[in-house]
Amino acid sequence: MTIASDQIEQAAHADERDILEIAREQVLEQGVGLDAEQTLKVLQLPDERLEELLQLAHDVRMQWCGPEVEVEGIISLKTGGCPEDCHFCSQSGLFTSPVRSAWIDIPSLVESAKQTAKSGATEFCIVAAVRGPDKRLLSQVAAGIEAIRAEVDIEIACSLGMLTQEQVDQLAAMGVHRYNHNLETARSHFPNVVTTHSWEERWDTLRMVRDAGMEVCCGGILGMGETLEQRAEFAADLASLEPDEVPLNFLNPRPGTPFGDLEVLEPIEALKSVGAFRLALPRTILRYAGGREITLGDLGAKQGIMGGINAVIVGNYLTTLGRPVESDLDMLEDLSMPIKALNDTL
Repeated sequence: MTIASDQIEQAAHADERDILEIAREQVLEQGVGLDAEQTLKVLQLPDERLEELLQLAHDVRMQWCGPEVEVEGIISLKTGGCPEDCHFCSQSGLFTSPVRSAWIDIPSLVESAKQTAKSGATEFCIVAAVRGPDKRLLSQVAAGIEAIRAEVDIEIACSLGMLTQEQVDQLAAMGVHRYNHNLETARSHFPNVVTTHSWEERWDTLRMVRDAGMEVCCGGILGMGETLEQRAEFAADLASLEPDEVPLNFLNPRPGTPFGDLEVLEPIEALKSVGAFRLALPRTILRYAGGREITLGDLGAKQGIMGGINAVIVGNYLTTLGRPVESDLDMLEDLSMPIKALNDTL
């Protein structure tokens, strides 16, 4: 065998190496996330290798993030009546869902922050169902942040839709620690999910948030009809953004929305996605968010915590019920996963 043919054969064998073996060297040992092609191979693993995948994802999480779990609560300052047509969302004013427009007052916002802090959460996120904030909403947010800070020791995040540069600067001046704006899905699949604005508009907001010094929280929803290739593409999109946090939601089909009749993601498929996203994003906070209750149940939730997840939203979501706070805290205690303490340097 000549040297040239030997090298070709070695290269061919390298291409045939098991993807988890590659991930062990590349991600676990070097901290370099998988690219889209590699992530797709993980998502395509046979079901009987799920336990092996989740163990590797857990090892990666422990190696590059540590054992602590970040707990967060969320509250909707303004619910419903949104002018956008996100096909998964019951808060769109364009659909026939039962959710109607409503605001909460500042005392209720403060009380919610207090209850969130009592759970051991380090972060409280103020959310509004809007395309982007107007002056009234920003004024409410500013008043809410000031009132919360006067009574509660907790980091404050916001999720208020797409922003202008001026609005980004205003939120940064208010001391907003982290801004959430989800890309929702892969760029190639986005037009099938939203038609009233573009993936690029969301990306521009995230870029401005990062440049302003706020932490970037950006994730999406799995199970919206995307292919495995698009799911891997989405993981790579997020990796290129380098967000501080990625919330993983699983579609909970809402009556009256265009996605109301979609099937709930199979638990094994959801758990493979958890492991794959951890291997694509080894150093990122990977947060359990909406839909995990109906997709995974209690046992699946534990598997995900032991398979790469290192953050949890506790309590209810924006328009759907979550698990009781105590149930999640008990689960973390049972798994010997310490809750992250508030870091005043953030």
